[in-house]
Amino acid sequence: MKRLAFFISGTGGNALNLLRACREGQVPGVPVVGIASTPKAGGIARLEAEGLPVVVVSRLDHATDEAFSEACYQAAERAGADCICLCGWLKKLTVPLRWAGRILNIHPGLLPHFGGPGMYGMHVHRAVLAAGEAQSGATVHLVDGEYDHGQVLGQLSVPVLPGDTPEDVQRRVYAAEMALYPSALAAYLAEQD
Repeated sequence: MKRLAFFISGTGGNALNLLRACREGQVPGVPVVGIASTPKAGGIARLEAEGLPVVVVSRLDHATDEAFSEACYQAAERAGADCICLCGWLKKLTVPLRWAGRILNIHPGLLPHFGGPGMYGMHVHRAVLAAGEAQSGATVHLVDGEYDHGQVLGQLSVPVLPGDTPEDVQRRVYAAEMALYPSALAAYLAEQD
């Protein structure tokens, strides 16, 4: 089974969801490490409470995106990871050839719409409402070095209802993320064997 690293910048909700899906046999992978982009990430304590070691690699400690990215990949490699799952990761990563096709991300919108630099979290939900969209959702895709750009592995739509606030859309999209990421990761890993 593939060995997984979960990259987090915040609460770690998607990482915990994937961790449990692996342990329950829904995802044929073995979580080996969490990588946090800041020591302030709330997900550090949550993942450690589940027995997953977490390494902090702070962007502030590295002069360039390339140096930061390399430090993150080396931390994942030291843990023996074969695949990286970005779970609310908010820092720019460059993708070296050795990791091409082995990094997945979940985005809180239906790519290619509402993606790119600055489009994360509530920014996406506000943009969806401002555009008058009738639906939003979540996308799992491969990471290719451009923000929210790589091959789409799966999407799940949710309705945007009249009178919705950004928080309403966020709740619906988050529920979609919880369903989509484990299934998309499981399908991806099955194809790698």
